[in-house]
Amino acid sequence: MSSADDRSTAASDESRRSADPAADPAADARDSSDVASERSGSSGDPESSNDAESSAAAGESTPEGAPPWRRRHRSTFREYLEAFLIAVIFATFARTFVVQAFKIPTGSMEQNLLIGDHILVNKFVYGPTATELERLLLPHRDVERGDVVVFKFPEDPSRDFIKRCVALPGDRVEIIGDRLFIDGREVDDASYTYFRPEVRYRPHFGPVTVPRDEYFCMGDNRDNSRDSRAWGGVPESYVKGRAFMIYWSYDGGRQPLEWTGLADKLEQLVDVARGFFVHTRWDRTFTIVR
Repeated sequence: MSSADDRSTAASDESRRSADPAADPAADARDSSDVASERSGSSGDPESSNDAESSAAAGESTPEGAPPWRRRHRSTFREYLEAFLIAVIFATFARTFVVQAFKIPTGSMEQNLLIGDHILVNKFVYGPTATELERLLLPHRDVERGDVVVFKFPEDPSRDFIKRCVALPGDRVEIIGDRLFIDGREVDDASYTYFRPEVRYRPHFGPVTVPRDEYFCMGDNRDNSRDSRAWGGVPESYVKGRAFMIYWSYDGGRQPLEWTGLADKLEQLVDVARGFFVHTRWDRTFTIVR
């Protein structure tokens, strides 16, 4: 009787183990193997496991399972963005401290600079220096008579003017007819000045002494220039740089100094595109400003 009971008990235990997989050690081993396989990748491939570990080590922010081309696309975009930002920073630095482009809008500097000339201005040459060693090593110098300079208009510093410096601080300036005198000596400026032949009378100016830390500047077109004869000297701190090259000259006629809106600016760009080859003064391109 007892042997029959034992057999019944054993059969009952075996049926319980088959119904409860957690109680079977072999089943536990198989389950653990299956979980490890799923964590390491499909079918437990060692190469897939290495790729996953490499991605985790690299700290990629792409979603799990993202295709490789998407990761490459994001990396390329970041490289282009970094290059663009570096270029913007460099261009801003260069425009602020090294060189800047300007356009001639009026005829006050004719015949040396014409309306439509696009010039480059050296902003580094008049930059401040802390020591004499810097003055010796760097291409720096003070403003000299005859320099064509760009400066902030003393009556409206938001606007930029371009004139020729004809007198330095402390100089005594006098103009008689079409002749310029500095400290009582006549200046030989015939190589760059222009006088309208129809003008018969030119008023006498001066003599005046240029104040300290200021420059006396005039347009080369002496009969059509509003300059230091009208509004006085140019403060040294207002000087931006020295014009040194015409990089492009376009004969598009007289253009307005300020545009009223985007439509006017777009219209000008279209006109320039249409007449670029016809109206460009090719003989003035890359000429030095003297």
